[in-house]
Amino acid sequence: MHIHILGICGTFMAGIAILAKQQGHVVTGTDSAVYPPMSTQLKNLGIDCYNGYSDANLTPDIDYVIIGNALSRGNQEVEAVLNKNLPYISGPQWLAEQILSKYWVLAVAGTHGKTTTSSMLVWILEEAGLNPGFLIGGVPENFGVSARLGTGKFFVVEADEYDSAYFDKRSKFIHYHPKTLVLNNLEYDHADIFPDLEAIQRQFHYLVRTVPSNGLIIHNKQDTAIDNVLEQGCWTPLKSFVGGDWTAKSLSADNSNFEVHNQQQSGKIQWNLIGQHNVDNALAAIASANHIGIDVEQACVALSKFKNVKRRLELRGIVNGISVYDDFAHHPTAIEATLNALRQKVSQQKIIAVVEFRSNTMRMGIHNNQIVTALDIADEIILYKQSFETLPNAKVFNTVELIIEHLVSTTKNGEHIVIMSNGGFENIHDRLLVELRKQLV
Repeated sequence: MHIHILGICGTFMAGIAILAKQQGHVVTGTDSAVYPPMSTQLKNLGIDCYNGYSDANLTPDIDYVIIGNALSRGNQEVEAVLNKNLPYISGPQWLAEQILSKYWVLAVAGTHGKTTTSSMLVWILEEAGLNPGFLIGGVPENFGVSARLGTGKFFVVEADEYDSAYFDKRSKFIHYHPKTLVLNNLEYDHADIFPDLEAIQRQFHYLVRTVPSNGLIIHNKQDTAIDNVLEQGCWTPLKSFVGGDWTAKSLSADNSNFEVHNQQQSGKIQWNLIGQHNVDNALAAIASANHIGIDVEQACVALSKFKNVKRRLELRGIVNGISVYDDFAHHPTAIEATLNALRQKVSQQKIIAVVEFRSNTMRMGIHNNQIVTALDIADEIILYKQSFETLPNAKVFNTVELIIEHLVSTTKNGEHIVIMSNGGFENIHDRLLVELRKQLV
């Protein structure tokens, strides 16, 4: 079967493409913004991508079209799908019907930490010899791909609350029917489709309603928004982490070394990750793995070899003592957690935050007050194109070239540049490293 995917370079849709390819289908796709890491892994798998939407991309041999949620009516290729009466479906529904129905599904939901927690969980299962399938909205370094079928009976999925498609406005995760569910945290986000936090909580409660009574929900005990969701009704056993059934004790200032405890078992992790948020993510992953029979010590040994996910405070290079990081930032809480973790690691060394606000929520100014607190951890703030009245001391540049020119001329040995964006940011990371290296000649 020939499956064609619209929006194929999005993190979720690229994973759908990989799974369809592994099932033996011919897979092609279209997108308007093609950039790594998704474009790279699709190319390596021999999946052809068209750059730019056109009805000419819909070749006569296409049997089925999967339409991503970034697409809407008026898009030339969407209109052609409808006019030609081609069979079409949303990505989440295709995933549920063609893949997840065959597995024990472990889903990770929440505003923050979904990708990292899912990647940790997959790695624990992999190290236990269970060969899990997975679909994650990022590329775990331990695997090098964002999705695979696996040969075992378990499938880990990052469960996103964003809508499924222009014709299906339910949250993606409503389709997944997990038996093990993580609720990491819950804040207001996606202001383009949700009017308030209560609307998001409603979708999360619909998710809770789908978990069977012989499953398990693992939730952050210190998150009142999640408490409110569960108070609306829950028919599944609960386990909690962060001050609940699962706890951690840090053994280092940057949280790279810590102990894990539940009522019966304990273990110790020493890894390359930093930050309290990653400790919390680890607790959720370990509790999930424990639900399917993996003991705490075994899970901790696995996580001690965990390599994180691309674009999660990823060190892209060090030139003349200047460290350049790439971080997938989309919300003030995530930005604050990342910068706090780096501050714990580098102490008083200078941190320069270079930020591109791409999410609809941030561009709409919903979190202006929160972003002040989050970015206050950095010593210097550089914004791309968009200024904020609440950040009067931030430097604003309208081109990537000017940002690079400024950084090359002002950054010194021992300083840290954190580039924060949930998009490609015009490949600023590699371009900056190239210009920094020129200074060594």
